[in-house]
Amino acid sequence: MSKVLPQIPRKALNGPAELHHVTPASSRVDSPVRCPPCACRLSGSARGLMFLARSLFKMSGHTPTLARLEQRAAEADQIIEYLKQQVQLLKEKAIVQATVREEKKLMVENVKLKKDIEDLKRQLLEKERRRGVRQVAMPSADSSIQCVSKPSVPEPSGPASAAAAPAPTAKIPPASNNEAKKKVKAEKKGEKQEKKAPAPPQEEAKVDVSRLDLRVGRIISADKHPDADTLYVEHVDVGEPAPRTVVSGLVKHVPLEQMQNRMAVLLCNLKPAKMRGVVSQAMVMCASSPDKVEILDPPNGAVPGDRVTFQGFPGEPDKELNPKKKVWEQVQPDLRTDNQCVATYKGAAFEVAGKGVCKAQTMNNSGIK
Repeated sequence: MSKVLPQIPRKALNGPAELHHVTPASSRVDSPVRCPPCACRLSGSARGLMFLARSLFKMSGHTPTLARLEQRAAEADQIIEYLKQQVQLLKEKAIVQATVREEKKLMVENVKLKKDIEDLKRQLLEKERRRGVRQVAMPSADSSIQCVSKPSVPEPSGPASAAAAPAPTAKIPPASNNEAKKKVKAEKKGEKQEKKAPAPPQEEAKVDVSRLDLRVGRIISADKHPDADTLYVEHVDVGEPAPRTVVSGLVKHVPLEQMQNRMAVLLCNLKPAKMRGVVSQAMVMCASSPDKVEILDPPNGAVPGDRVTFQGFPGEPDKELNPKKKVWEQVQPDLRTDNQCVATYKGAAFEVAGKGVCKAQTMNNSGIK
């Protein structure tokens, strides 16, 4: 139920006392109260001014804070610079300490080395004394090592000195004993020197063909090398319990069928060498030129193991030629066939005693290797 509002005459509205809002006294208590439009406009402007004032106040309040932050930043820079200086000083101090430690270590090692040297000197002097080496005293600041010479016994100058000495005969026996000891030491030293005298080395022996172990051999079988087209691998009987394996570069010069079951001359004391994975234990001797190669034939009646000798060059061959002495390299240039195709060394024929000489088939005045 609502009450009816009283009507206001129009004249009242047009008068000077014109009302913009009329709130009847009899209106409901819970109805909204409206403010005049001018009052709303005034309250909005006031609020803007208040916000501006607050912002200015806040800005004015932050100025000391910025100053404090700048001050702290400057202090932080100073602290960082100080710490850098301290770190540099610590590094320099560590280097100095390490240098000092190294010097101390070197000094200790130096003392130890000096002690070792002194010990070695004492041992050397002791060994020299035992061998009878006379020691000569040398002026030295180091008194820890003393060189002691053997005492010499004074000889009596005459009867007066003999009379002055109460018992001269008591000193003479030591002198004779010393002389005897000297003689024994000298004899022992001479024996030691004779024992130490080295035997004449093998390289001083004459370098000639007698140092080569040349033998008659029989090539039992030959096959092509599995990894080389120009090499044969042969099994050769040279008079030993087992045949030797020999690798030869004869593929281009001798057909394979001519390599089977044939006699040849072999150099048997070369150092074994591996050729494309196969160890060669001897070398087949051939007359050789740039265009042609022929295997040397032993004389008729020769058997595997017969030694090839040279008249005028006696001697036993080396057990194994030392590659460093280059004996083969020095002998080989003098190995040649003569006009009759006979293999020779400085004119002496390759000879098997009682059976004949070794020859090439057709090659004369050719080198042998």
